[in-house]
Amino acid sequence: MAEIYAPIVDGQAMDATSVSKRGQKETEKTHNDSLDKDAFLQLLVAEMQYQDPLEPTTNTDYISQFATFSQLEATQNVEYSNKVAMANNLVGKQVIMKVNDPATGSTVYKDGQVDYVYLEAGKVYLSIGEEKYNVDNLDTVVDSTYLDAVSFAKAFVSLVDKLPSARTVTLSDGANIDKAVETFNKLDAYYQNFIPKETVDKLTEVAEALGNLRKEQNSGGEQSNTQSGEQKAEEQCRRPSCSHSYEH
Repeated sequence: MAEIYAPIVDGQAMDATSVSKRGQKETEKTHNDSLDKDAFLQLLVAEMQYQDPLEPTTNTDYISQFATFSQLEATQNVEYSNKVAMANNLVGKQVIMKVNDPATGSTVYKDGQVDYVYLEAGKVYLSIGEEKYNVDNLDTVVDSTYLDAVSFAKAFVSLVDKLPSARTVTLSDGANIDKAVETFNKLDAYYQNFIPKETVDKLTEVAEALGNLRKEQNSGGEQSNTQSGEQKAEEQCRRPSCSHSYEH
């Protein structure tokens, strides 16, 4: 004849479902929903209550399990402390976060400066631009000088792209071309390395074309001035007061 056992909790007989629900509620109170010492003790008590009387668990097994869970909890605590320390060191630095776009499900990258660290429910968040990101989604820590150089290179490429080609350049484009050349020449070698070669080549060709147009304009003006001076001299010579001495 089979025997029926009912666990006694607080002096009352309870079914297995009630015990399971109670254990679940108590487990949910544990830190970060992880298996800590409290959760282990609950599992240990449940194991002792429902173990096979013919093959009971030995004390050695209990001690081994407790040691394993204690080591796990210690490891989790160390990882959490290290994560908090790392996050605190990121305050004020430029970072790139790798997150999933909820609309498309694709991976996107967000960059910005870490304003402060936010701790919630055992998790560590970085506040970037009034948005919080899980520190586990950290992709890259960026040097501020590097980020400035990249941003400047993008703006400079856009500026040069708006310039006409060497074949269509006119003198009216001179101010914009001079500004671009002056800006590039003021950059140090570090910033110049971030500007694509094709952008530098286009700027060089356009500047040379502008220089040729200016030379042509200056040459035409000098020739025009020379011709005007000769005509003026001829007119003066036609006047009655104009006299020349000839040697025979």
